[in-house]
Amino acid sequence: SPAGTISEESVHRERAFAYAHGVARLTFLVATVLAPVFAGLAGDHTLPIGAQLEYDLWGTGIVLTTVGLVAFVLSALAHRLVNRDDPEAGPGLLPELFAALRGADPKADDGDTEVRTPGAFVVVEGGEGAGKSTQVRELTVWLRDQGFEVVGTRQPGATKLGMRLRGILLDRENSHITPRAEAMLYAADKADHVEQEILPALRRGAVVISDRYVDSTLAYQGAGRELEIDDLREVNRWATQNLVPDLTVLLDVRPQDGLGRLGGPADRIESESVDFHERVRREFRSLADADPDRYLVVDASEPQEKITRQIQKRVRSLLPDPVPSSSEAPTGMIPIIRDED
Repeated sequence: SPAGTISEESVHRERAFAYAHGVARLTFLVATVLAPVFAGLAGDHTLPIGAQLEYDLWGTGIVLTTVGLVAFVLSALAHRLVNRDDPEAGPGLLPELFAALRGADPKADDGDTEVRTPGAFVVVEGGEGAGKSTQVRELTVWLRDQGFEVVGTRQPGATKLGMRLRGILLDRENSHITPRAEAMLYAADKADHVEQEILPALRRGAVVISDRYVDSTLAYQGAGRELEIDDLREVNRWATQNLVPDLTVLLDVRPQDGLGRLGGPADRIESESVDFHERVRREFRSLADADPDRYLVVDASEPQEKITRQIQKRVRSLLPDPVPSSSEAPTGMIPIIRDED
């Protein structure tokens, strides 16, 4: 709504809160002032239970129970009024109460909640010939030298299933694979890769560095094959258990330059047209522009050593702060990051 005005939703919410406040005051008044009167009118009663058991029902108990039930009903009504038109409202009063008793977030949706792990997940993306494998190797060696447990991996092809899928996907003889089938095969590789390799490593606190991840699917099968990107994003969100990288490094390179760096015969993806690879590059850049805090975009035409230093500098911010070696010795827990700039 325009500045200086009060939206209809705000007015509705204020009225609902005023109603809830009035209910609380009324309940308090009844409980403290009128309860003894009603308790006297209700009287004390003895209820027989079975042959030898009796239950004493006192007037105060009857009044307090009645007041509690009335307060619960009025509170539920107030909760409904407050959240009736709120798109971010929780699932309801009772689900929220049960979630609070479990210590859970009542608004959390397991399908939409990002996975949180002790480790760090870094992905290196980019077009053909961008130098992804080189930077994954350099970063892996550097971090291991600092004392971290590091898992360097790639997609597709990091698991037994992945190796078979990689052979199918990249073999030029398989030109008959349809775009949708191709996207599903890549998703299958990601599902197996995340379950078998990435999540176990992250859960034990390792640093995982992957050559390609979900963004490659959005760029190659989405923009390149011109499939619906939102559909691909949903499929891959499910396949990866909604595991999102802590950092995605995008090595940006012109397709003409990147393809010119390739040695040996081109595979099925590399042999696509320049227009295909241009669409892929534009989508990569679009993804990075949409979430700049999670991306590091590096000009892949720069010297390899310069690119490596840029990546190391950004990755350093994800990891524990450096500590003196004298502090590390007794703990043996926090690796030291040495500045080699």
